[in-house]
Amino acid sequence: MSDELPQVWIDEATLRKRSRRDFLLFGAGTLAAMAGMWWIAPVSSKKRVLGEHATDALDTVAARLGLSKERSERFQNRALTFDDDIAEALYSPNRTVRTYSKRDVTPLRNNYEGRTPSPEYLDTWTLTISGLAGGKDVILRKVDLARFAQHEQVTRLCCVEGWSAIAGWSGIRFSDLLRAFPPADGAKWAAMESSVNLDGRGNPDPYYVSIDLPTAHHPQTLLATHLNGHPLGTDHGAPLRLVVPMKLGLKNIKAITKIAYVATEPRDFWAERGYSKYDGL
Repeated sequence: MSDELPQVWIDEATLRKRSRRDFLLFGAGTLAAMAGMWWIAPVSSKKRVLGEHATDALDTVAARLGLSKERSERFQNRALTFDDDIAEALYSPNRTVRTYSKRDVTPLRNNYEGRTPSPEYLDTWTLTISGLAGGKDVILRKVDLARFAQHEQVTRLCCVEGWSAIAGWSGIRFSDLLRAFPPADGAKWAAMESSVNLDGRGNPDPYYVSIDLPTAHHPQTLLATHLNGHPLGTDHGAPLRLVVPMKLGLKNIKAITKIAYVATEPRDFWAERGYSKYDGL
């Protein structure tokens, strides 16, 4: 028996037909890819490449084909939040992030976006909690925090910039605060603010984030008062900061001064600047 493969003969007309078909399919695919890239490209980039008049003309054609700017923005926003949708769908209060031993602790950088606040604010610091079932706001001081049970955990903080660090935290479980001061009916979000936050020039620049209440109830969500066995310094959010290890670091707001329980999704500092909202890991 011969090991040679049988020869297959294809006539010249068939080859030309297949080559023409492949060329047309390749061309159509290339045009579709280029059209898709054009559709989602920023207007400034398109005008820089083709000029304002050509860009406006092509955008008009795209709109007539149903590819409007508004639809492009919806598509891009949907793509941006896709990973958030997956993380939110997988969330469970019974699923926890990995914990470590104290010997695994690594240095934790001061990652304030602006300047580190001066420590003078600590003398008059208060935490205002609103949106409560009782209808009245509650104001807590540092002495009030000591009345809550303290919990410890060693977890990894992951920054959106790509770095991470393992730190030992202790403080109040957010769920304990919710039990002590329950939200009003219909509340779904906890909106937090740091009014002592500063920008790069040292000017007041309040920082604000939000988490959904299921995340606030998670057993690893802490309102931390200590880092690696020591009271928080101003560089890490004294006297009270959020530690939510199942979220990116930008959600772990420092030096919290306000917590508001609300029914509709509140403002979020980085979401307003193009980042995703859920920020789950």
